[in-house]
Amino acid sequence: MIKIGIIGSGNVAQHLIVAFQKSITEGAEIEITTVFSRKNNALSNLLDSNIICSDWNSLKEADIYLIAVSDNAVAEVSEKIPFKNKLVVHTSGAVSLEVINSNNRKGVFYPLQTFSKNVAVNFKSIPICIESENVTDLELLKNVANSISKSVYEINTKQRKAVHVAAVFVNNFTNNLYQIGNDICIENKIPFEILFPLITETAEKINRLSPLEAQTGPAIRNDEETINSHLAFLTDGNQKNIYKILTQSIQNNGKKL
Repeated sequence: MIKIGIIGSGNVAQHLIVAFQKSITEGAEIEITTVFSRKNNALSNLLDSNIICSDWNSLKEADIYLIAVSDNAVAEVSEKIPFKNKLVVHTSGAVSLEVINSNNRKGVFYPLQTFSKNVAVNFKSIPICIESENVTDLELLKNVANSISKSVYEINTKQRKAVHVAAVFVNNFTNNLYQIGNDICIENKIPFEILFPLITETAEKINRLSPLEAQTGPAIRNDEETINSHLAFLTDGNQKNIYKILTQSIQNNGKKL
């Protein structure tokens, strides 16, 4: 039985708790023995109150502690864990494992997904990137990751930073483009839902084609008449700049074809 402690009560912590509890009901040999939360009632709907603590001295022993807090708090939080030579890992995509306090063994347990409150996710399909200082701890992390996901990757710090940057492009930046599309629709009294089938098909297409092969539109066709028409239509300076930058990027990539 692997005993797990979770530090944090935000989106990632809550989704991990739900995933671990589901895996336990399915027979996984893991147990959530202790959870630290500064907000006493933040997790009361998910866990028995005797598991939750807000005092570091009340934290129970576990085989692995998962720090699920904001990136800039990982180092400080790791210093407060009142045990030594335990495996302590964080769940960040951008933070090195080296920031974890040297009182304990270090590792990373990074679920590569965007998490929102009250939006359920299927953890079985979520990639989990793991890293540790030694083979024994890596095996422990692998066992814990495999209990909730079918997609586990051994990735070092440099690779994790690369995939985190890539994730910002395909998720955060893409969502901002959705926002711009939504703004344009609202401004012109068009329901944003009209774009939903296009958004879905664009996302699903890369399961069959590479992004380069799937690229369509006026930029890849070098259709300057349409491009100039679009630029003339846009009145927002930020939208114009983004349109120009992305058009140029698409055209540069098109030269690879």
